[in-house]
Amino acid sequence: MNLVLFEHEDASEPLDYGRLKNTRNAGIAQSLLTPNGVGKSYWASVLAYRTDAFDGRKPESWADFWNLGAFPGDRALQGEVDWPELEFALLADGVPLDRLYPLDVNRAFKVLDEIRGSVRTFWEYGAEPGELLSRGSVVASSTWAGRLQQPIKRGAPLAYEWNGARRQSNGYGIPKGSANPDAAYRLIDFALRPQVQAHMARLYPDGPVVPAAYGYLTESTAMNLASTPGHLLSGFDLDIEWWLENQDAVTRRWRDWVRT
Repeated sequence: MNLVLFEHEDASEPLDYGRLKNTRNAGIAQSLLTPNGVGKSYWASVLAYRTDAFDGRKPESWADFWNLGAFPGDRALQGEVDWPELEFALLADGVPLDRLYPLDVNRAFKVLDEIRGSVRTFWEYGAEPGELLSRGSVVASSTWAGRLQQPIKRGAPLAYEWNGARRQSNGYGIPKGSANPDAAYRLIDFALRPQVQAHMARLYPDGPVVPAAYGYLTESTAMNLASTPGHLLSGFDLDIEWWLENQDAVTRRWRDWVRT
């Protein structure tokens, strides 16, 4: 998101892709090869839940998250730390992944109204969903997938579902007037090597943007990453341009909704 903002505000340099050999025929998604920035990793917001909350059943979609009859209990949704989660409401109401944008804001808030009474809190930092779920304060929550790994490794009865995951990406750009652009190009190109992408994914579970990186990862590592082929098909990419155009109006309405 910030790279797009920097480009809009003329705060970053246009990239010379001729100097980034590791982007050539690397299979990086075209949406991540922007004029002023290149993607480096994927992360995602997903549906998380307590595995001991629903008598052995598990919510497998945002429609299940909204189904208070089949999956009763308190929920948590993301606050203002990132974009309001309107897409999840629309998916719960049956909108297909490839028809989400432009978002039907009125429809989304109507669907959000259906669970407002069960939304116990709106989380504001990455570790909070895992803490809420681990304590049993809520039985289901949206969360950033990577932040749930440690509670699960510690034995917390938690899991998450990739169906309907909202993907975003981190990336590299060069600030306008950078004093050492040559070094920046070398760093970016190094970071896009498949082996380096794989090593970064082992250090923290963000998904590589270079598909060949998966050849250097074990299946147990790959299954927790947002850019594995199956997860790419079952989730969607957040439309940054739509959100930048609509964020002020939607955020104002979101704040009013949260206060109701």
